[in-house]
Amino acid sequence: MPVVAKTAGMPSSAHEVWIEPPRAWAGANWKQLWRHRALLWTLTWRDIKVRYRQTVLGAIWAVLQPLTTMAIFTVVFGRLAQMSSDGVPYPIFVFMGLLPWLFVSQGLNVASNSLVGNAGLITKVYFPRLIIPTASILSSLVDFGISFGVLVCLMAWYGLVPSLSWLLLPMPLALAVVTSLGVGIWLSALNVKFRDVRLTIPFLTQIWMFSSPIIFPTSLIEPKWRTLYGLNPMVGIIEGFRWSLIPRGVAPDLGSIVMSTVVALVLLATGVLFFRRVERNFADLI
Repeated sequence: MPVVAKTAGMPSSAHEVWIEPPRAWAGANWKQLWRHRALLWTLTWRDIKVRYRQTVLGAIWAVLQPLTTMAIFTVVFGRLAQMSSDGVPYPIFVFMGLLPWLFVSQGLNVASNSLVGNAGLITKVYFPRLIIPTASILSSLVDFGISFGVLVCLMAWYGLVPSLSWLLLPMPLALAVVTSLGVGIWLSALNVKFRDVRLTIPFLTQIWMFSSPIIFPTSLIEPKWRTLYGLNPMVGIIEGFRWSLIPRGVAPDLGSIVMSTVVALVLLATGVLFFRRVERNFADLI
């Protein structure tokens, strides 16, 4: 039955607020989300402050993590395995792949536990629950921005000046946000019902990382398989990111980009539908 909230002392017809569970497979209520945009900003800012409060390294971790991983990959795959990098200095090549990947993987980690971590808020106050995993993922943009500043310094060190293609950089970044949102919304809803979901995330993300073109270029994949390889949305994200920043870089395979975009959009659409499907039981399950 719908719940009706009325403001005391005011005409009920003008101040009735109806709160109902969503239909079985309802999509996102975009008007409602827009009305709560201030809450989205508040929760995003809260997650940022919590992440850096009472920490030893703080924002330095956003620099150390990609730099350390880049150094290890450069030695193991660049020097020992002599992995190709399409003529780009291997450290830059790896770092450009790590940046969007770390943003997506970090988004998945924080989003997967976001609903359970905000159980007190969910059980006491009504608001669109989609805001919680979305805020967690958007807060990861801060670490991405810090790491991107390191990439700019590395490119200057190696004398790489991007061409005008850098103006298209928002496109792979937007695709990374969509991918992170899609998978993160799926995992956050599943983690409410099955608490062991979060335990599988480190293993799954590790497999996903090594199946993505971070340590190797897609040019090593036979052309007839590249579109199929684009089923991994990180292919379009990483290749688009590199092509936007590397001067006179190898143009990414268009079929892979299109396939990755379609998969990312499908993940987001189905994630929202599933989230809304199980949202009615969140307060009871948490």
